[in-house]
Amino acid sequence: MLGWLIYDSENAELNKSYIEWFQYEANKQGIDLQLIIRERLAVGIEHGSYRFYLNDKLVSLPDFVVIRTIEPILQQIFETLTIPSFNETTVAEICNHKSKTYVELNRLNIPMMATYFATKQAPPATLPLSFPFVVKEATGRGGKQIYYCKTLNDWKHALQSLSTNDFLIQAADVQLGKDVRVFVIGKEIISAVLRVNEKDFRANYKLGGKAVPFTLTESQKKMIQKIIDHFDFGLVGIDFLIGHDGELIFNEIEDVVGSRTLSEISDINLLEKYVTFIKTKVAEHILLEK
Repeated sequence: MLGWLIYDSENAELNKSYIEWFQYEANKQGIDLQLIIRERLAVGIEHGSYRFYLNDKLVSLPDFVVIRTIEPILQQIFETLTIPSFNETTVAEICNHKSKTYVELNRLNIPMMATYFATKQAPPATLPLSFPFVVKEATGRGGKQIYYCKTLNDWKHALQSLSTNDFLIQAADVQLGKDVRVFVIGKEIISAVLRVNEKDFRANYKLGGKAVPFTLTESQKKMIQKIIDHFDFGLVGIDFLIGHDGELIFNEIEDVVGSRTLSEISDINLLEKYVTFIKTKVAEHILLEK
């Protein structure tokens, strides 16, 4: 079984150990998982057919792809060619745009902060929320492109700092510097971690946050399962803010999620489980195609 693991060059360099671990786990299960650098892969249409050139050479396609770039059109192309993609197109399109994620999950009555949608091109003339609030770029990742606004000057600075058009204005009446990440593979909750940052309002591990195991209650699991059942996930991280009463409040879904926090505080081999999931899904797909 042949798979492609697609990264852009910058993130491939930053995630060398993760990639090697992923390939090791795949090899253990008889899968040849090849690292494909996105900048070296040309994807297009000629005379009505898709063409894939790797390092300027026409290449045959794999049995599946794991896409670790934010480029939903790639998922769509592979799925058009009936090649399983992890994560699939709908997940990539919705979960990599915070506004789309909130609109989608509001249909499920999932608890979330008061959130307003806006654009840099036409920002609101009157603020819809009182200070303090948070401004988030809709396509920001990793705790970046988020601005905590306590004053009008903070708000003006946030607007000037926006690098993309779509953004959100969100209430901040929660326990700042804390969140819970829930790791999910397919329809299964694998584990959860509590992330805490005493020096920043963002709890992200890469921004100095620390992590400890977190035990979900049955009611929390039930709420999370509603989200899981709504999507066709591969591997994702579902992040929750924490209310002052301890309530979990939906924050975002990480499509291209890492596992550093979970690996450092537990014995769970997330990638082994993910490779097993992928292998099963691809085998099922091959049977259906016959």
